[in-house]
Parts: sequence; structure tokens; C-alpha cells
Amino acid sequence: MHRLRFELEATATGSSARAGRLHTLHGEVLTPVFMPVGTQATVKGLPVEDLLASGAQVLLANAYHLLLRPGPEVFRHVGGIHRFMNWSRPILTDSGGFQVFSLPNERVITEDGAVFKSYVDGRTIVLSPEHSIATQLAIGSDMLMAMDVCVPSTSDHDTAAAAMERTHRWAARSLDARGDAPQALFGIVQGACFDDLRRESADVLTRMPFDGFAVGGLAVGETKHERERCTALVTALLPPDRPHYLMGVGTPIDLLEAVDRGIDMFDCTIPSSLAKQGVVYTSTGRFALSRGVYKLADAPVDAQCPCSTCAHYSRAYLHHLIKAGEPLAWTLLTRHNLRFYHDLMSAMRAAVLDGTFAALRDERRPLLERIDDEHPSIVPVPRRRRRGEDVLERFDVRIADEGHASIVDRASGEIMHAGLDPQTEARALYVEQSRLAERLREPTAAPLVIWDVGLGAAHNAMAAIACVEASGDEVSQRPVHLVSFENDVASLRLALRNGPRFPHLRGPVPGKLLRFGEWRSENVPLSWTLLEGDFLERMADAPAPDLIFWDPFSPKTDTPLWTLDCFERVFAACGERDVELFTYSTSTAIRAALVAAGFAIARGAPTGPKAETTLAMTPAALAHAARRGRGLFGADWLERWQRSDARWPSDVGDEARGAFAERVVSAPQFGDVLLAGDART
Repeated sequence: MHRLRFELEATATGSSARAGRLHTLHGEVLTPVFMPVGTQATVKGLPVEDLLASGAQVLLANAYHLLLRPGPEVFRHVGGIHRFMNWSRPILTDSGGFQVFSLPNERVITEDGAVFKSYVDGRTIVLSPEHSIATQLAIGSDMLMAMDVCVPSTSDHDTAAAAMERTHRWAARSLDARGDAPQALFGIVQGACFDDLRRESADVLTRMPFDGFAVGGLAVGETKHERERCTALVTALLPPDRPHYLMGVGTPIDLLEAVDRGIDMFDCTIPSSLAKQGVVYTSTGRFALSRGVYKLADAPVDAQCPCSTCAHYSRAYLHHLIKAGEPLAWTLLTRHNLRFYHDLMSAMRAAVLDGTFAALRDERRPLLERIDDEHPSIVPVPRRRRRGEDVLERFDVRIADEGHASIVDRASGEIMHAGLDPQTEARALYVEQSRLAERLREPTAAPLVIWDVGLGAAHNAMAAIACVEASGDEVSQRPVHLVSFENDVASLRLALRNGPRFPHLRGPVPGKLLRFGEWRSENVPLSWTLLEGDFLERMADAPAPDLIFWDPFSPKTDTPLWTLDCFERVFAACGERDVELFTYSTSTAIRAALVAAGFAIARGAPTGPKAETTLAMTPAALAHAARRGRGLFGADWLERWQRSDARWPSDVGDEARGAFAERVVSAPQFGDVLLAGDART
């Protein structure tokens, strides 16, 4: 006897799409259904009243995070998660397995379970199938998930087979641990993208008395075609009288295609995570309201949407909130996106019931795939080219003795990232030194804006993207807007033509950036914009920065970007924000220009042959220098500067040197009052 009664009401003609009803401990659920992700017993930014108004029928809560905080004892004390979060409708909890297996180098997997350290208090925790089920029972959810082993869908056959076999053993243990509890329990079909393993997994698990079945191990590296093929294969093998759940998927077009292939239940963080980036789904396509084209758009997000966001707020106002970093933007856009998702599910259900699903599918596909790149707010500035000149001839590729490749400027002979593997330098000097991974966990809805000045062959940008994508749970992750500035993208084009020599460029992302001027991740809250042309002209088109990776070619090649005037403009763009600037340069004149512009300077991390680099901070960042371990330059550096024969920036003439010197000498970091005085060197 199953503890989750599922009524199959209809199957679409010419499709595997289904309409059904789930009868749970906390009420009925109409399928197909989308479950908003309430990781910490809350859907980010929304009270339960908004969730109900959006049409949410069931929520997904994260057993891994709730195990660590507030802990099972809290749920036992208050009587379960429904009372705890004031939600009276059904809740499904995951097992915590995916989050544990996503921890890089921080967990040990044995047959007993997963051993890891709590990010809350550092405790060592062993998450076994029994512990996972006990946690979910304490939480009090209506539907539980068996603990499984999730490996990348691109894993080799042996790795995928071993993970699948352990999943089967853990599935049996999960059933035993559930015992006589009234909650429903789902088994999870694994097997990566191997048809034989998927068939074997479905066969083994459907012989066990699960109340529903999930398709796991997808949306973790495979192509869209592979995901759709695996989904269709598995659903055809699952019992028709049990609900079919596709875990962690996805975009609206993903949902449409999966329903077409027989899926009944979905969960994903995309409605919230993309809302955090200012991205919305509408009846006419997907739109990024951060684009400048919406600055004066006095119209609702979607005229056909009945949500309160569309009823009361214009695109122009929402654009303003996004640019200002106001948390209200995230709330309003999440409210809209969830309503869009729930309305889409309702429309698909109605179409299955009235026999028109195939027509709806074909009508909605082009609309759900459409994005607003036909109205870009950022228009790349054409590069100036000499008549008959191939711009790629400006640069060349040089292979170092150590084996790594670098871009060389033929005219000057200068090498980008000379003396060190460029990707190693990018990680150490920019990503790690800026504490990017730590900043992603800061509890704020405001996007983290990174200025990548001097795109070059995209080493710094791709290192930042790799850090963001590897940072873990996207729901708790701060959104990132990476803005790359480059006057001539020929160096990147050359690197792409020599792909095997530049392994950091593998994948379609850099090519999409060059083609469209912008790229947005659908897996994490990350956008990447290219502003091509003169930096001093294009910087006004970018949002104010939080981090600046300053990596143009040298003062000899890109002189205007190493002047007092340039740094003054950058400092003005930072406003009163807490901003840190990182650069490879150790030039005394450039450090002095940064100080005169208003920055404080500190000793940066060593890189390659350089024992140190340069780190600059706004006054707001200076207040945190000691906590961040920044080694500020003090009186000894000032004395060296005063003795130097090369202490003047190129744009400071004889007549201006007296005033310039006064600005350097009187800088706050060299005075008696210094907020981070204990960080001086």
C-alpha cells in the first residue's frame, strides 16, 4: 500500500504529458506541479502569503541546510516545519545528498554515508541514509527523498555504475529507516547518461515499494539533448500509477520539454536566482530588466500577468531598483517569476485535460526560448581598424618553457602575464586575493559587481566565473555581474583560434560573449558583459564596482589607463562603496597616482617573479583593512617615494607636481589617524 495516492486523470494525445492529483498529508496537489525551493524553510525574499498568491501548491525544503540549522530538535520541539514556517500545504524534503556531494574536497564518502564538517559551527557530521531519513521525519515533510549518490552526468561508465549501485543499497536502507511513518518516500533513478545504467536503475528501484520515483543526476553537466533523451527513457520505465519527479530542473522551456516526456513534478531555484539578477520570464520571452533600454519603460513586466508586481510596478521602476541594488527588486521579480512558472504548469495541465497539449507545446516553445537580445542596452563600439589590416596580426601566441601559452603584443614585444602561467596568476592575484568565494556568501541581495579592466585572453574573467560556478548552493549565493572592458578583443579571438593552448577557454561561454556582448548563466546567478571600446568612455555604462581587476597592458602600451586622471575617474565611479582594486603593477608612480586619486594602497600578493603586487582601497574598504589582512604601506613607503626618481605619473607635469605631492603626503593612510593602523607595513 502506497502512502501517496496518485490519480492519473489524463495522458496527452501525441505526447507523454500527464495530468494527475497527489493526495498528501497536507492536502491535494494538482500535477504537473512546480515546487519553489525553500532552502532554509523560506523561499528567498518572499513571505508565505506571496507564495500562496503566486499559486504555489507544494514547497521543497533542504534537509542538508535544515539539519545544520536550526536542527532536527527544533522541529521536534515546535511540531514540524509546517507550523514552524506557517505553511499549511504540502512540503517535500530532499535527502541532503546532492549538497554533500557538491562539497569539493570537504567530505569523505563511505558505504556508511558522507562525513563532512558543518559550515555553521564546524562540527563533524556523518550523514547516512538512516540519519537523512530521521532528519526528514523530524522536519515533518509530506514527501521524503531516499539518499542517493549524485555524480556529474558526464562521469565515465565505471564511476556512474558504482554510484548507481550504492544508490540502490542506500535506497533499501532509506526504506527500512522510514519504517511505519506515514510520509511518502521517493526512490531516485541514477546512471548518468548511460542508457544501460538508467534501465538497470529503474528496474531495481521499481521493485522496491517506493511511493514515487525521481529522475536524479541530471542538470549537472549534460547537454540539453542528453537530458531530454534520458528523461524520456526513464519515464517510460517508471510505473504510470506513481508520480514522476525530475530533480533540479529548470527553465520554463526545460519544464515544457520534460512534461512532454512524462514528468509530473519539478523543483529549481531559477525563478528566484534569476530574479536576483533582474531577469524575468514573460509571455513574450525572457527579459533582463537591468538593460538600459528599460530605464524609461513605463509598462508592466508582462501585460498578460495578473501578479501584483505587474499590476503595480513598471519596468522602469524595477530597472531603477536593480541598478540601485535594492532588495525589493529581488522580492518583486521573484513574485512575478513564480507566478509565471505556476501559470505555465496550470496551462499545461489544462491542455492535457482538454486534449490540446501538443498544440500548446508547439505554440509555447519559441516564446519560452526567446530572450531580449534584440533590444540590447549595451552596444559594442566598433574597433578602429586600419584599412586592409588584419587585427589579429597585432598579437601573437608565445609558448613558455613551462608549457603555458601567452599573448604577445607584436609592436611592443610585451607579454600578457609574463613570467607565470596566466591562469595560475589570475586565480592567485585576482580571485583568491579578492576573497571572491567568501564574498559570494555575504547576506545581501545586492549584486557583486566586478570590473575586469583589460579582458585580454579572458584569464581573469574565466577564473572568476569558475569560482562562482564552483561556489555551491546558488540559493545562498550573492549574484555576480562581471563587466569586462577591452579596447581590442583581437587577443581573445586569437586565443580562441588557438583553443588547445588556452584550456581555460573551453566551452561556449567566451564565444557567446564575443557574439552577443553578454552571457548569463542558467545555473548560478552570474552575468558577464563585454564593454568594448575606450575604457574611459565605456565605464559610465557599467554599474558601480565592488571589486576591480586592473589588468591592462603596461603603461607603455596602454598609457591612458595608468594615469592620475584615469584613477580619479575610477575613484569617482566607486562613490562611497567598499571597493578594492587589484593590479600586477608595482610601479612607484602608479601607486602614487592611486593615492592621489583617493585610494589607500597596500602590498598585494606575490605573483611569478614579483615579490609583491598592488592592492588599492576606497576609504570605505580601508575601514576593513585589518580584518581582511591588508598590509598597508606606511611611512617607509612614503619616504621611498619621496626619494624616487620615477615618482610622477605620466600626466602630472612640472607645474602640477607640488599639488600632487601634497595629495600623496596628506593621504589618510600616512597620517596619525588611521582606522587600520595595525595593518601598516
